Amino acid sequence: MTEIVPVILSGGSGTRLWPMSRPEKPKQMLALTASETMLQLTAARAHGDAFAAPIVVANAAHADAVEEQLGAIGTAPSALILEPAGRNTAPAIALAALSAAADQALLVMPSDHVIADREAFHAAIHAALPLVEQGWLVTFGITPDAPETGYGYIKVGEEIAAGVHRVARFVEKPKRDVAEAMIASGDHAWNGGIFLFRADAYLAALEQFAPEIVGSVRKACVGARREGVRVYPDADAFAASPSDSIDYAVMEKADRVAVVPVAMGWSDVGSWDALHAISEGDARGNVVTGAVIMLDSSNCLARSDGVRVAMVGIEDLIVVASGNDVLILPRGRSQDVKLLLEAMKG
Repeated sequence: MTEIVPVILSGGSGTRLWPMSRPEKPKQMLALTASETMLQLTAARAHGDAFAAPIVVANAAHADAVEEQLGAIGTAPSALILEPAGRNTAPAIALAALSAAADQALLVMPSDHVIADREAFHAAIHAALPLVEQGWLVTFGITPDAPETGYGYIKVGEEIAAGVHRVARFVEKPKRDVAEAMIASGDHAWNGGIFLFRADAYLAALEQFAPEIVGSVRKACVGARREGVRVYPDADAFAASPSDSIDYAVMEKADRVAVVPVAMGWSDVGSWDALHAISEGDARGNVVTGAVIMLDSSNCLARSDGVRVAMVGIEDLIVVASGNDVLILPRGRSQDVKLLLEAMKG
């Protein structure tokens, strides 16, 4: 097997982190947890001797930003595949698999997650490789630390190699009592959406379980226009693909599917509350970024990329100012940003 090819999925819009994350500059393009952006951090954690140059699948509107950000850290992509429309993860990964050599191992990663322990991540990848060489489809199960209802779960089955288990089943986002029971059982992991498999193994699974997807994506690649590393798949052919996730289209149906449980400081940074939880605060639990002045306040997250924000005597609030928009809500309610955006459209 040749080097591992990182496949970075950068098509999301990250609406739950409004007002900083917007369609024109989504979450992965922002520096939220470090001086580097989420996209840069993702590329950097799969960089080095074991890894080839990444394949990035992104929204065509973000092409310049992707090239600029990856160029700034010296990780130019071997291919920047620009989706003409969003069709979910199964077709997006098929675009990458058809751009790689058949025998290459693809490490599929969302562009907007945090992994604090890179060594644990690399150890999990190393544990998975022997099975990947045999044609298994491998996912990484995040060791859960709370009964989250916003994530899918994986039931971890029998061990089939050191640190690698057969997937017993995938579980939809559960209700609270079900999540608590799964955590208590000790044999469930969060589904973090990170995968490792050979390009040909993934395409063969698509041929078996989702032939309409792979057929449409093949046509889109045959008709693609290329400009340097940029690849523009044929828009009509790609739009004809069913929109489906890799979980539904392949992972829940295939037979040889394995999971590597790993504790690696993972977060999908899916809300302002999640960002507050993983960020290092001051002595009073405040996480402050940008033009913010805070007095006699505690357990707040406050960010501004422009206008000055002044806070006095405040507790447990999230305050985010970007451009002409200011978001204010109690901690614990940041999942309601989506509802807020819907109300603003109306």
